[in-house]
Amino acid sequence: MIDVQHLHKSFGAITAVEDVSFGAHDGQITGLLGPNGAGKTTTLRILYTLLAPDSGHALVDGRDSATETMAVRERIGVLPDNRGLYPRLTAREHIRYFGRLHGRGGSALETQIDALIRLLDMQDIADRRTEGFSQGQRVKVALARALVHEPQNILLDEPTNGLDVMSTRALRTFIRRLRDEGKCVLFSSHIMQEVAALCDRVVVIAHGRVTADGTPDELRHATHQESLEDAFVAAIGTDEGIML
Repeated sequence: MIDVQHLHKSFGAITAVEDVSFGAHDGQITGLLGPNGAGKTTTLRILYTLLAPDSGHALVDGRDSATETMAVRERIGVLPDNRGLYPRLTAREHIRYFGRLHGRGGSALETQIDALIRLLDMQDIADRRTEGFSQGQRVKVALARALVHEPQNILLDEPTNGLDVMSTRALRTFIRRLRDEGKCVLFSSHIMQEVAALCDRVVVIAHGRVTADGTPDELRHATHQESLEDAFVAAIGTDEGIML
């Protein structure tokens, strides 16, 4: 479970996150939405343990991302917007490397690597260097290395960005599988169709604050809009916010 409490983060005179609070629960897919500059990326980076907040707390399974960094990293699997693959390593070598960074090794690690390769249908690329991989293939490798240590909390930043239709459908199915296994899934996206299809709950951030928090149906009802896209536009335009 992820529990964000009154996060505040400034960079000099610029306030990136003013006061952000929300929860993302096990066995649910929570969408984190917001326009550019809303504070969404900064919030995710605090959860990733890459940034420390000026005030407030980001808790992962009760561990504070700023003061219990290693414990949080063991409990999260991160798919960042920049996949950051090493071009001379094979897909299998990427997964093994990240597994070892998390203290895994031996036959247990190799069994987990083989399971992820099968699960993500990577058999044809497992032993190829990642240089020249398609966007879909790159996402598979990045996702496998994020899951190699079997984290409970999965954080996905724009996971379908640049994917074709079939790859997007396959990734959506995989994300639902993670949810059905009881994982806590938090992902950001600008694609309203994707959010409507996947999310159990939606958190909207605008101007460094949470302006809406609820199920897609609750957001549509509260904003008196028929589509989630129109509800999103209404939510980011309100000063009071919509908390459900």
